[in-house]
Amino acid sequence: MLKRAGYAVRCIHYPAEALAAVREFRPNLVLLDLNFTIETSGRGGMKLLGELLTEFPNLPVIQMTGWATVQLAVEGMKAGARDFIAKPWDNHELLNAIRTQIGDGGGNAGATTPRPPKGEQPGAADPFGTLIGASPALTHVIDQARRVAGTQASVLITGESGTGKELMAEAIHGASKRSTAPFVAVNLGGIPAGLFESELFGHKAGAFTDAGTDRQGRFELAEGGTLFLDEVGDLAPAAQVKLLRVLQERQYERLGESKPRPTNVRIISATSRNLHGMVTAGTFREDLLYRINLIHLHLPALRERPGDIPRLAEHFLHSARRRYDRPALRLRPEAVSWLRRQEFPGNIRQLQNLIERTVILSPAEDIDVSQLERQSTGPSPSVSNFAPSGITLEQMEIKMIRAALDRNGGEISATARELGLTRAALYRRIEKFKI
Repeated sequence: MLKRAGYAVRCIHYPAEALAAVREFRPNLVLLDLNFTIETSGRGGMKLLGELLTEFPNLPVIQMTGWATVQLAVEGMKAGARDFIAKPWDNHELLNAIRTQIGDGGGNAGATTPRPPKGEQPGAADPFGTLIGASPALTHVIDQARRVAGTQASVLITGESGTGKELMAEAIHGASKRSTAPFVAVNLGGIPAGLFESELFGHKAGAFTDAGTDRQGRFELAEGGTLFLDEVGDLAPAAQVKLLRVLQERQYERLGESKPRPTNVRIISATSRNLHGMVTAGTFREDLLYRINLIHLHLPALRERPGDIPRLAEHFLHSARRRYDRPALRLRPEAVSWLRRQEFPGNIRQLQNLIERTVILSPAEDIDVSQLERQSTGPSPSVSNFAPSGITLEQMEIKMIRAALDRNGGEISATARELGLTRAALYRRIEKFKI
């Protein structure tokens, strides 16, 4: 296949011969298996990877692995491998991975020096610049994301609500070879079970009641680019099966069609839930977790990096200066110190909402602690405010949801926690009551 694609190829059967062959052949890229014997730990491939990169640090290496050794492949990427392909591989995916690393030309013109990732090229805007902070907890994750961005590996981003999971996904897309193609985000927790297939795969006119026109699904909209599956942990079991089938077969069918459509999208998923715990509990499929979790990035909570709070607060204040034409706005030093001491269970989004509310409701240009405290706590509504005589249970529920949304700045996860609901349950009520 590689020869037909125009590449000069050398096949090496034994790891002991590999270094000598690379010195002689000077390849642009190495496809490296992880197992060479009946012993399938993958350590032989890892050892050879280290030897190759010690002598040829700029040589692109793509590992080839079965699912049983995915964790080793992740270790290999941390050690310097550029990508990995799972067996059995897809020919189109393999060729794309090779072209991503060495360009479209074939031949053996000598080992190439890798180009810097997008965002690190001189004069280029850094896609990861939207992730504000300099704490080790954050920069470590960003470094991992930079390494992963240029590959085709699926990524799972975890972290509490409001930590910036979608921003991270957008940054990975922006630093990838797919950056000129669409980035499509879909909140799986907000899709009713009956509309899952229509939303993700699309439908033909007449496929079901009220399907008056053709509709493109999210996979079709993201073709060639990145599909961001937010709150993947909220997927119902039946939807998990349907998503897994598409990820395995790399094709889908629109509702009302019988002809499969191939798909070429990179999957980035996110959740605030413990998927491994859900697998143990039997509420999330283990095979789906393996498909979306080739690379795992965990974003730290804001309380774990309080040193970043002043920089984030100044960023949000700067946006408010422009948005409300108040160039003299500033945070007093004691206000910054107060912010650093807060827990912020809603993380970055809660900090942003607090700054925004304070700017809107405080006429002073200097923001002090008292103004922040006033907007942070606010008056606690009494039960009587929610349950006056003559109100139905449904009307009372609507009033409680609206009030909780207002208190949490419209933030779904924080509102759901306050009301004792899951995100999916809250979304269903919002849709039911048309809030």
